[in-house]
Amino acid sequence: MTRRSFIKTGSAALASLAVGETIFLGPEAEAASLSNLFRRTPKLYGQRKAVRRANGKGRIVNDYSRAKIVKSVCLNCSTVCGIQGYVIDGKLVKVGGNPNDPNNGKSLCAKGQSGPTINNYPERLLFPMKRVGQRGEGLWQRITWEEAYSTIAPAIRKAMDEGKPEEVAIQIGRSRIPEEMGRFLNAIGSPSLFNHRALCSSNKRAANYVSLGDTDWESGDFERTKYILNFGANFYEAHQGAIHAAKRIIRGRYDNGAKLVTMDVRLSNTAGRSDEWLCLNPGSDGALALAMGHAIIAAGKHDKAWLDTWSNVNATDLAAWIAPYTPQWGEQVTGVPAADIQRIALEFAAAAPRAVAFTNRGSGAHYNGFNADRAVVMLNAIVGSIGVEGGYCYGEEPTRVPPRVFPQPMPRPPAPKAKSLIEDPPEWPLANKWQRMKVGQIVYQGIKEGRGKIQVYFSYTVAAPQTWPEGRSLTVEVLKDEKLIPLHVCSDIVYSEQAHYADLILPDATYLERWGFDTRNNMELRDYVTLRQPIVQPPGQCQSFVDTMIELGKRISPETAKYFQFKNHEDWIAQRCQDLGKRVGKDGFEYMKETGVWQDMSKPKYYKLYAWELTAAQMQNTRTDAAGQIFRTAADGREQLVGLMVDGKPRRGFATPSRKFSIYHKDIEDAARQTGFTEDGGKGMPTYFPVPTIERMTPEMLHLVTFKWNVHTQGRTQSQKYLSEIVHHNPMWINSETAQKFGIKTGDLVEITTYRPYGHQMKDGGEVVGKAQITAWVTEGIHPRVLAVSNTLGNLFHGRAATARKGRLRPAAGWNDSLDTEDQDLSEDIWWDERQGGTGAGYNVNGILPIQPAPLVGMQGWYDTVCTLKKVQA
Repeated sequence: MTRRSFIKTGSAALASLAVGETIFLGPEAEAASLSNLFRRTPKLYGQRKAVRRANGKGRIVNDYSRAKIVKSVCLNCSTVCGIQGYVIDGKLVKVGGNPNDPNNGKSLCAKGQSGPTINNYPERLLFPMKRVGQRGEGLWQRITWEEAYSTIAPAIRKAMDEGKPEEVAIQIGRSRIPEEMGRFLNAIGSPSLFNHRALCSSNKRAANYVSLGDTDWESGDFERTKYILNFGANFYEAHQGAIHAAKRIIRGRYDNGAKLVTMDVRLSNTAGRSDEWLCLNPGSDGALALAMGHAIIAAGKHDKAWLDTWSNVNATDLAAWIAPYTPQWGEQVTGVPAADIQRIALEFAAAAPRAVAFTNRGSGAHYNGFNADRAVVMLNAIVGSIGVEGGYCYGEEPTRVPPRVFPQPMPRPPAPKAKSLIEDPPEWPLANKWQRMKVGQIVYQGIKEGRGKIQVYFSYTVAAPQTWPEGRSLTVEVLKDEKLIPLHVCSDIVYSEQAHYADLILPDATYLERWGFDTRNNMELRDYVTLRQPIVQPPGQCQSFVDTMIELGKRISPETAKYFQFKNHEDWIAQRCQDLGKRVGKDGFEYMKETGVWQDMSKPKYYKLYAWELTAAQMQNTRTDAAGQIFRTAADGREQLVGLMVDGKPRRGFATPSRKFSIYHKDIEDAARQTGFTEDGGKGMPTYFPVPTIERMTPEMLHLVTFKWNVHTQGRTQSQKYLSEIVHHNPMWINSETAQKFGIKTGDLVEITTYRPYGHQMKDGGEVVGKAQITAWVTEGIHPRVLAVSNTLGNLFHGRAATARKGRLRPAAGWNDSLDTEDQDLSEDIWWDERQGGTGAGYNVNGILPIQPAPLVGMQGWYDTVCTLKKVQA
């Protein structure tokens, strides 16, 4: 008998694992056995039956009349829709949209409606576990929460006592608890919160901050617009705020006659449903926007009065600066005919001010994406559509819960004095200029190269080996190295690729089982806050990560404990709701639990926010100079520009240094000089410059881009069986003409080889990054020099649906049949199992994509990857 005979195997054994017992969770254990299958109807099927009845015609219909409805917030993607859960006999049986939510209302996408399957994962982590073999070997022992705390708290205290609190770090994906994590790290004295914003949208956000100053994300007034220029957003499928934007764009198009023009290298669902699709050359979005701006100004269709009043570059100077960017020049760069550039630009101007030009990753995820997105935002300024009905609207910063309404309990820990070169890398000085967007893709490289040391590393809501560029190579190498990361604590719901390389696994509560506030930009242009509350209680010993941080904060030291004087996260939230009662006329916490949302109706909608008059109170301690600039004197004697005199009245202006819409920005000019970046001309303007890697492409090279499906979100949704049943295969898109040159047909196996990029702050350009074999899908709906692969599949762990391995989970000694730990759908009905002739679980393309932070801001240049392609012979 071998040692492994005494070790339980597979996720099925998690439910029956006793304290001190050991379990093996390697990849082969995660694959279900196909032998000795037997039918077992899980309790989940009984739950479905309980909420269905026959109507008068004998058909079975859903009946939720006896369900308890609980309001909360979805977190199956970053859109964070308001939801309501239907609970019967303590079981969540359905999720729908919260009609009180101003963004999505009753609407909810497939991801949101998949919620009930999250709580019923047969492979769900239920107890704390510690590693007992080599890191990454997959050997685990069940422990108590007390043992977990007794391991973690002293390790944190050790770093603090050594004067190195920055060596305690938290790596997050989409956590939605920034204030809670901030309190925890601030109490320790650590600035080391590593996020994924640079892998997501930091160029777009920085472009909005530079231009508007007030916020990082616009709220296009799509329902009232007449024309939409969409640069690379796939809002009908996977845009942040997709359902919020999509429903309003549909109304704008079909009720208001708005025209939609989409610029993308791929015929996405949004491009395919647009009135026009412009298939431009990769990385040329900024050039197209500038050429359109030139066409509008040259034709005299720009809003001169608006530019002269509200822009920090007046109409005359802007016309002179934009003069070289003609439609003919634009055609040479973008591949879009000059006549089309001219026509669409003038159509856009004719519809203004009810016109919106906006962006997302298609334009922003490039080496030149920051300037590209600035140029697109500038189009709105050129036609005077900023902040007006039907235009490019925005509100005050929505990313933090308003402290005036939901104040934090006192005392609050001070901001950390310690510094981290991983958290705040000087090579990208604008990454943390307006918010802490970080440069997340360099974290593991920074740890490996000694840019900063780590003693305690928490990972939460992240699967970096799957979703990071070079995740399966560099990321895994660093996560496995116990010298680089002495203690890795992973809080997760299922056994993920991140958890596989941890030392301690803490079983987390799902978003349907925990507390928290959330907020986004409100498409109705008002401040609002939603409450995430448990719809059902977590199973086993699962516990929200915030409750874990609270308990650790109390144990680390008396100094940290004073910042966590609440019982748990629920108590923390309840304390923050106390002041809300004065506004709503009843207990604030009860109000939030009942409605799920608070919306500030005390102010008008955020139309023309820049033109709002300053109040008498806001004008106190101010002076106005001869140029009409309004300055306020602070308590320390320094003056700050707070407004502008316009039409004889004190106006708020934009929250930029000049209080005007910023086409030019000194901070950009200074950052370029500081880092030696010269490709943008060094003048702080939204100049176009080519992507160096694209410029060096040889004739046989192609672009490789990625995209998201409407039913998946990074690495978190593949274990949800219905979503993986809808999309579980991600072949490589290739243009039909290109495929013919290579002799490739749909279904053929091909090999992609990727290469390192060139450019500012880049190293080793041209070297091979990785290779992958993948099946091809031939289509006319993609640029001839572009290949596309979706980025959300190819799991090694996460259970049977995610790995496409059907079969009953292997039974283990002590199996507790009273637990609802088996599911017939997973044991018998994964029809895409490759062993049974299916397509399998898909391909992980991020593993062969190079790390490539763009200049100044540091966003990952996902769409600048170049590759070569060859057909694999049968």
